[in-house]
Order: sequence, then C-alpha cells, then structure tokens
Amino acid sequence: MPHQAPSEPQRYTRVLSIAGSDSGGGAGIQADLKTFAALGCYGMTAITALTAQNTLGVSAIHGVPPEMLKAQLSAVFDDIGVDAVKIGMLHAPDIVRTVAWALKHYRVQRVVLDPVMVATSGDTLITPSTVQVLVDELFPLATVITPNLDEAALLLGRTIRSAGELEAAARDLLAMGAPAVLLKGGHLPGMEVADLLVTGPGPAQRLVSRRIESRNTHGTGCTLSSAIASHLALGQPLDRAVALARAYILQAIEQGADAYTGAGHGPLNHGFAPVAQHKRARD
Repeated sequence: MPHQAPSEPQRYTRVLSIAGSDSGGGAGIQADLKTFAALGCYGMTAITALTAQNTLGVSAIHGVPPEMLKAQLSAVFDDIGVDAVKIGMLHAPDIVRTVAWALKHYRVQRVVLDPVMVATSGDTLITPSTVQVLVDELFPLATVITPNLDEAALLLGRTIRSAGELEAAARDLLAMGAPAVLLKGGHLPGMEVADLLVTGPGPAQRLVSRRIESRNTHGTGCTLSSAIASHLALGQPLDRAVALARAYILQAIEQGADAYTGAGHGPLNHGFAPVAQHKRARD
C-alpha cells in the first residue's frame, strides 16, 4: 500500500451567539443555531437569559447571573475559539459589561450587535438602565449594529415614520459610536422593504426587496444578524455578508409562509436549503 501523507488538520468555521433562549424555538439562540448550521458554520452559545415564550409572546424572563455568563464565554473562547460573534438579548447592565469584557479580552474582530429591545409580539426585553450601557460599552466594539425601527426609536428618542428618515437615523446611530449600521426598515408600510447600510461618511447602501406576506416573522431580526455573523466568519466583507444574509432570510420567510406553528407569529423556515459545514485549515 503506498504511503499517504497526513492530511492538513481541519477545523470548522466557528460562530458564537451571546443571546437569550426562546423556549418556542423561533428566535434567540435557537434561531441563531439553526441559522449557523444552515449556512455551514459551527454554532456555540453563551446564554444571557431564559425566556418563557411562544408564538403569542413572552410570559417570563429569568436573567443569567453575570458570573455564569462569564464562565460560558471563557469556556468557549479558551478551548474552541471563535471566528465571529453575534450578540442579541442583553437585559441588564452587568450582562453588557461582561460581554464587553470578553470582546476586549479575547480581541474579537467580527461582532454583529443586534440590540434586541422589543420582541415581535411587542414585549419589552431590556431595562431602561441597560440601554446607555449598551451604547457606551458595545457600540464601539461592534463591526455592525442591526436595529429595527422600534429599537432605533428607543436609542434615538424619536420615531422614524418614513423611508426618507432612514438615512438621518442611521447616521445619528453611527455618531453614537457604532462603526457601521444596518437599519432595518421592515416595519414601514408598503409593498417593498428597504434596509439601509451605512459604514461611514460615504454614500449609504439601500437594500430593497419585495415584501413577503407571512404571519411567520418571529425571529427575523435574530436570524438576519446571525446570518451576517456567519458570512463574516466565512470571510466575506461586511457589505457582501449583509447582502447574502438578506437573501437567506428572504428565502427563509418565503419557504415558511404557508406553515402553521402555534397561534401567533410563527418561525421562519431556517432549514429550507442547508449547506454542508465548512472546514478550513486549523490555526
């Protein structure tokens, strides 16, 4: 038998979700893990809170102590390592500070911050005292923040009523310390959905798609941000990662539009066309 040279050691593309748990499976870390897997990445989690939640809303929230969150983060970073991080629900100031510590300590380069503040059902998921800490501690560490209009309104202290107000709002969020902003315009009325990506003083990138009619929109924000993190981990530049993530979520909405899961806002079809898990040369 001819001698075979040993193959080069391989590893998976690793993405960490720092977010809350959704017992209904449509949002939070559950949506993130489904998205990571569908896009060929190896998903890990550091849970910030447990929620009792279904398609109708959130009935209870139990926060994880900061020391337990820190233990989860250290366990993942010290052993497995991380190529990108997606951050979702952070319900308390000490939780935000713990995440900021990890990003600095482990020098994380690709961070998607989804400032989860209001659930699809309208339930508030963050305390007022946490908002300013989030801005001060995490905005400067993020690669991009991905607020929807309700979250942007909370951050800016004003309502965004039309597509014409998107760019001013995105640039005001940029001025608050975020290196880049993807402002999601899906809550505006109309047959089109327009999102705006602003990465600096240059022109904004307007991303437009037709609106897909569906009652199953629970977890769209979580899914989009985790898809962006996946594509960043896979080596895409930010604008390309955003475009690919939008394409994925639009198909996930469309492929799940005719399904009935619960009596309220159901989940997307995250697994409509999964790809094989990516491998790369080990570091």
